[in-house]
Amino acid sequence: MMISTSKLVVGQQATGTDITVPVIKIQGQGAGPSVYIQANIHGAEVQGNGVIHQLLEAFKRQPPLGDVTLVPMANPLGINQKSGEFTLGRFDPITGENWNRQYHFDAAIIDELVNHHFDASEAELASRLRAAMAAQIDDKLASPFGVKSGQHLALRLQKMALEADIVLDLHTGPISARHLYVPAYAIEDAPYFGIGLNIIIPSDFAGALDEASFSPWWQLSEAMQKQGRKLPVMVDAFTLELGSQEKLDMNAAKLDAQGIVNYLSHRGVLAESAYQASDSAPELHACLLKDYRAVYSPYGGQIEYLAALGQPVAAGEPLAKIWHFDALGTAQQVGRELTLPEAVIPVLHFASASVRQGTELYKVLTNTFRLPAPDR
Repeated sequence: MMISTSKLVVGQQATGTDITVPVIKIQGQGAGPSVYIQANIHGAEVQGNGVIHQLLEAFKRQPPLGDVTLVPMANPLGINQKSGEFTLGRFDPITGENWNRQYHFDAAIIDELVNHHFDASEAELASRLRAAMAAQIDDKLASPFGVKSGQHLALRLQKMALEADIVLDLHTGPISARHLYVPAYAIEDAPYFGIGLNIIIPSDFAGALDEASFSPWWQLSEAMQKQGRKLPVMVDAFTLELGSQEKLDMNAAKLDAQGIVNYLSHRGVLAESAYQASDSAPELHACLLKDYRAVYSPYGGQIEYLAALGQPVAAGEPLAKIWHFDALGTAQQVGRELTLPEAVIPVLHFASASVRQGTELYKVLTNTFRLPAPDR
């Protein structure tokens, strides 16, 4: 198996020093789908780097059939954006924009393909769409008016990713259970990751890497279908949320990596023998994105988080208790429980115990349904 490493320049510091990210390329041993996996686009979300390490070790034992590109530590600017002991690298400090909302796609190229290349082979359509998207990125980067620092980073990463048939973007939450963002058209593939909480998202483009990767192909498939031609969605992409920020757990990373290996085996990137069923496979819960709800603190105070992440909470059971220590020694209420009028599954919660009124305390699944176990 041939492994090569390089550095991709994604920006420039005020000192003139290039900002680079590491790129690891593995040459496939056969004719499987190609894969792009990146981690740590948000500075505090480091677990994916450990997962990439474990994946690389797994690929050494079981060489992939398709080409694989691995990009750990994909955002040096965000990783180094510190305030005391905390990493603040979710938003570009210059513009305030989310690092994961700066990818690009102009859907006008879909109409061009449908109108002028309707009868082209799947391979030709794929080649033309990739070339058109690459040209869009090049044109944006070459704008005489320039682009933002976050776009310098995102567009260069996106240009690498658009060559792949499968794109996986590794993230974490603040304090979080593992969960998976699943494009609605690909829901049947979600169980192979073995992640218990699944959020089913629309297949439109809204600026994130997973959407920038799969949405153009879904839009092409839909546009062709409207004109009477059935065309598969030729690129799949998922965002994996692998636990909590500011935390690196290499034992957990090995389990995370095995879930990815199982999915890649299902997709033909790895041989069937790479698949390992888990002895403790979780129940697979899901909800639509519109039912993935934020819970905001009704009061300011200090929070005792009570609900276990990833476990169902019945209507009326406490999610948290809000303490008002300023009321100690008075007749005022010192603590109040936070409950909801419907059953939910908590996915993540705010990283701090000190909150203002209106702080987003929890994100929860509502109106959940079960996904079937993987078909093995």
